[in-house]
Formats: sequence, C-alpha cells, structure tokens
Amino acid sequence: MPKGEDRMLRQTDTQDFLPAALRQTLPTPKVLLKMDSKKQTPVKYYVGIDVGSASVRAALVDGFGTVVAHADQPIQIWEPQPDHYEQSSADIWAACCSVTKKVVCGVDASQIRGVGFDATCSLVVVDKQFQPLAVNCEGQNYRNVIMWMDHRAVSQVERINATQHRVLSYVGGVMSVEMQPPKLLWLKENLQESCWEKAGYFFDLPDFLSWKATGVTARSLCTVVCKWTYTSDGGWDDSFWKMIGLEDLVKDKYEKIGNHVLSPGESVGKGLTPEAAKDLGLPEGIAVAASLIDAHAGGLGVIGADVKGHNLPCENQPITARVAMICGTSSCHMGVSETPIFVPGVWGPYFSAMVPGLWLNEGGQSATGKLIDHVVQGHVAFPELQSKAAASAHSIYTYLNSHLDLIKKSLPVGFLTVDLHVWPDFHGNRSPLTDLTLKGMVVGLTLSRGLDELALIYLATIQAIAFLITMPVTGWKLSRGHTPAGTRHILETMQAAGHHINTLFLCGGLSKNPLFVQTHADITGKPVVLSKEVESVLVGAAILGACASGDFVSIQEAMAKMGKIGRVVQPNHQHKRFYDKKYEVFLKLVEHQREYRSIMNSF
Repeated sequence: MPKGEDRMLRQTDTQDFLPAALRQTLPTPKVLLKMDSKKQTPVKYYVGIDVGSASVRAALVDGFGTVVAHADQPIQIWEPQPDHYEQSSADIWAACCSVTKKVVCGVDASQIRGVGFDATCSLVVVDKQFQPLAVNCEGQNYRNVIMWMDHRAVSQVERINATQHRVLSYVGGVMSVEMQPPKLLWLKENLQESCWEKAGYFFDLPDFLSWKATGVTARSLCTVVCKWTYTSDGGWDDSFWKMIGLEDLVKDKYEKIGNHVLSPGESVGKGLTPEAAKDLGLPEGIAVAASLIDAHAGGLGVIGADVKGHNLPCENQPITARVAMICGTSSCHMGVSETPIFVPGVWGPYFSAMVPGLWLNEGGQSATGKLIDHVVQGHVAFPELQSKAAASAHSIYTYLNSHLDLIKKSLPVGFLTVDLHVWPDFHGNRSPLTDLTLKGMVVGLTLSRGLDELALIYLATIQAIAFLITMPVTGWKLSRGHTPAGTRHILETMQAAGHHINTLFLCGGLSKNPLFVQTHADITGKPVVLSKEVESVLVGAAILGACASGDFVSIQEAMAKMGKIGRVVQPNHQHKRFYDKKYEVFLKLVEHQREYRSIMNSF
C-alpha cells in the first residue's frame, strides 16, 4: 500500500436510511482516504452489492481490497406452503438502494469508479413491460421471485433428469431442483395463464440487478452456464428445451431468458442509468459489471489471494490447488481446473463461470447455516441458551463454543460426539449424492434435555456438515458408498485427472465461527485460509466493478491485488484416527437410510 497518512472520516448520519431495528446493530460506516505526505492522492473506490437469502449488503472497497464502509438490510421471505420460498424484486432493489446510499454517503463521487452485483441464483419473473409477475397461486404480483432454495419443482426435475439429455453432463449428470429449467417448467404447468403466457423476461436475480442498473437485458455467463444449461462454446441447446416441453423459449430466439451474454466483470451497456444512479446515490454513467452468483463472488474474493510467506502447500502452485468454500445459509465449494473434469454428482465443469479461462466444478449443500439454526433453535434448551448468552453479552454460538470447552474436560472438543452422529440432509442432498429424498438423521439421543445436550447436537451437526462438504473436496463422489480409504483413492484418481487440491479458502458467515473453521481443518486434514476481510463476497462483487471500470487489466489481476488472506487455521493431525472412524459411521448412516427406505417400499 502507498506510504502516507490515513485519515478516517465517520459518517454518523447515514444510518437514517435503515429501519430503527437495524440502526443499533450496524457499525458506523467509515470512509478511508489515503493521503500522501506531499500531496493528496485520490483513492479509487468500488461498490460491491450482495443479495443474500435474507439480507442485502453493500460495501465501499478500495483498490487494495479494504472494506472501508459496510451496511446491510433485511429482505422479506414468504413461505406460502412447504418447500415454496418467494421474494419480491421490488423489495430487493429498494434494499440495494438503501444500503448503497449508506456506504457512499460523504464520498467524493468522482472517486467511485464502478459497481458490481452478486446475488442468490433465484428466478425473477417480469411481464413484457418489466413489471413484477406473480409466481404464486394467490396472484400476488409483488411476490415475483422463486428463491434458489425453493423445491416446488420436484416432479419437473425428475422428468428432466429422465431425459438423460447431453446438457446434464455439465451438471454432474443430474440437474438440481434449485436450477432454473425445472422452475420454468413448473410455472408453465401450474401458472400458464396467470404467469407463463404473460411473462416477458425470466432473469436470474444477479442479471435482474444489472438490468435495473443499466436498462440492458444482457445475462452473465456465470448465471446462464451454472443454472440454465448454456455453454460458453455452444450457447443454448434447442433440443433440450424442446425435449422438456419449453419449446416456447426457442421460438423467440431465447429473448425471454437471454440471447446476449457477457463475461463476469465485463462492462454492461453505458453504465448506470440516470434513474438507477438517483436510486443508488451513485454517479450517472459509472461502470456496471456483468454480475456473479453470490457464492461465485465469494470464490472470486478469496481464491486468488497472494499467499507468499504463509508456508501454505498451495504457495508457488497454480490456483487449481485451491478450493473456495462459501458457507452461509447454504454452502458452496468451488474448485477450478485448466481442463474440463466431469464429476458425477458435482456441478460443472463450467468454463469461465468464475475465473476467466478456467473450468469450474461446484459442490455444496442446500442447508448449512440454516441447518445449524434449525437444530439449535428447535431444541428445548434454546430459551436457556438465549438467556445465558444475553447475560454474558455473547452471541448464542460464541456461548455454545465456550460451553463445549467447559464440558470437554481433558478431551479434545470434537471427541465429545463419540456416540452422537448426524446425517445433515434435512433439506435433501445437493451434492455429491444429488438425492432430494434424503432426510436428516440423528443417532445417539438420550432423555437429557439440558444445555449440555444442546451443545453436543450443535457440535455433531457442524461435524456432519464438514464430513459432507468434505466429500467433493477429498473424494468428489460418494454414490458407491466408499469407506475413507476409498475416498482417498478417489482423491488420487482426481489428482491424476487434473485436480491437485491441498488448501481450503473459507468465507461467508460461518467463517466467523472458530469451531466451524477448526472442525473443517481437522476433518479434511487441510489448512483453512480465512480472508483478511470477513466480507469476502462483497470484495468479490467490488472486484467485478473494478474490472468493469478498466482500472485492472483482468479479473486475475484484481483478485491478486484486492484479495488478502488473514488467519490460517492448521489441522490437528492427532485427531485423524477419531475422525476417520466417525466418518465410517457417517457413511453407514446414509447406507442404512437407503436400506430402511427399501424395506418400507416393499410392503
């Protein structure tokens, strides 16, 4: 960083944009100006806007990847019936505008060079005049977003997978219900008159945001490749859409789902429109980048960081030695390769979907942070936990971590679950088993109902998530029911095929939980690198804006300069034998669940 003095300006009036309930929880936004000792050098800033499942966040980020101002605001989720999750694009955009105005308040507009968006891969539906169109039977037009975690289209995705069409080879052989084709088919079959026939455009949420900002309906290569079956070399496959009954999309040359595709970070149109600039509090005409899915933005924010001097196994090795794990409400882990690797049960390979020029494989789980919340908050001792955590002025998870330290006595914390085991598929399995019908399992419960038992089930859940997330990292596939030795064999096979993964880069809300991080290091046996900036997803979004502005030659250059690593968590190899044995039990759980299902299906 350039030498000179740092002057901190605090903006105390910017919280007026948020509801009163949020004002006490948000830090005062900060604006950092770099001043040379001889002359003032204007700092270049970039705005990153991230739309997560339950909130919208924005950050002002400088060219060194430092988050100098940050704000967030909740957004609403509707659950009109089981497995149906909906949002409002108007509510989301209003929140984007609110938080962005907060982080740029008091900043010289000439220093803001670009803006980048990322968002969940939810489906936004608008009519031919770009007005919201209901995705529900109630006809509530403002609820025009089918969320990524919505599982209403189970029947549709089963029929799509039964086609065994060639495009499915790019999603691990089995399409997820969380992708867009089954949701589109559900809309046609269930809301044909009220929605399907009136629809003018179907957007992935990240592309909807770039359209709102620029007025240009271009789509990001990231969204259409990862969630819509587009390929970077062949484009849309007419035969697929005709085969699954969505030939309507082919007739209008894919205008409704996108026939103009841009690479992530590429500048969209002529930048911010006057209307969007006013809404966001940003200068008219500044560069707007083609967007990313939120997990991919997190990957962009961490996976390319310079690791020199940290004695990591990935030092002096290509970026393909790394996996980015983005852990929040759900989890995604991203591995890149120079050549395409087709892995059953794991999404991809996707060319240039995250890092230009590299192929991406993507694994993950639909419920991680959401699962931990579900298990903890549903326990009978949760009110006691809330009360004690509040009295100690700690979060409930900090308190639980401390409580585990108290009850472990002379044992390592992880060993407390020697007879308590969890299979974490409470919302089905996204990868590597790609089985929506799998259910959660808990083995080892007693009649005890106290805080000790709550702490133990919390720990066992974190371990289960680490075991499941580890599958795509260390084995990429478990459909054959391999033991740990077999998993290591698969890793060797994957390495021979081109994957050489030796370091995990972790970001997202769960990266703030030290127990979650250490457990992942111990179970995978690999070092976990945490970003210097906790808000890595926002840094990734800002990297897009920086590239769109032209201030960096490439995404790779921006990743290296704006991504900074912080703490490195090393695995405790002395615990390896315990976790190997626990992993054997873990694999038995899913094997037994399938046996139970087979027995019950035979009556």
